[in-house]
Amino acid sequence: MSELLVSLIVFAVVATATPGGATTLATASGAQFGFTRSVPLIAGIVTGLASLAATAGGGLGTIVQSVPELQAGLRITGSAYLLWLAWTIGRLGAPASRKVAAASPIGFFKGLLLLWLNPKGWTMALAAASAYAGLSDNPLRLALLLSAVFGLAATLSLTLWCMGGRWLSCVLKTEKQWRIANVTLGLLLAASVVPMWR
Repeated sequence: MSELLVSLIVFAVVATATPGGATTLATASGAQFGFTRSVPLIAGIVTGLASLAATAGGGLGTIVQSVPELQAGLRITGSAYLLWLAWTIGRLGAPASRKVAAASPIGFFKGLLLLWLNPKGWTMALAAASAYAGLSDNPLRLALLLSAVFGLAATLSLTLWCMGGRWLSCVLKTEKQWRIANVTLGLLLAASVVPMWR
């Protein structure tokens, strides 16, 4: 395995494992709904990241990078979407409460949108595509490689974050503890909007 490929794998693992919007959402979903009911969300986020990396690796990401209006639209839409998700999480109670029992977990499509509307995701995918372009002179091969590496890394990291949320649900006992945890997770998700505007 080449040093450049090892570097890409390390970059993908670090980028997908560090706290951010996707990891916070996976943690909150694991805490509220358990791992099994969170799988569609995880699959949506993984598919979103893998397809975003493939798009950037295939060269189409340069369009987003070169059109300031498109970047601004993504930033506004992505911020609004993340803030709405943060509000939704922050308002939940304990999983046994009627409000949560009636709620359904965030699904595949919303997880996919999380990445495609996130300028931070675009920036990461474009940075990876340019930094690791030396892995292949064929754009299709590079797109497939980036897609596979980021998809696998995201699957691993989001599964771990979701299981961490599941563990959190075993620790929290009272409605007050759940309220504090949900508000905290909602605020962390809302805080993930800040880097988009820097």
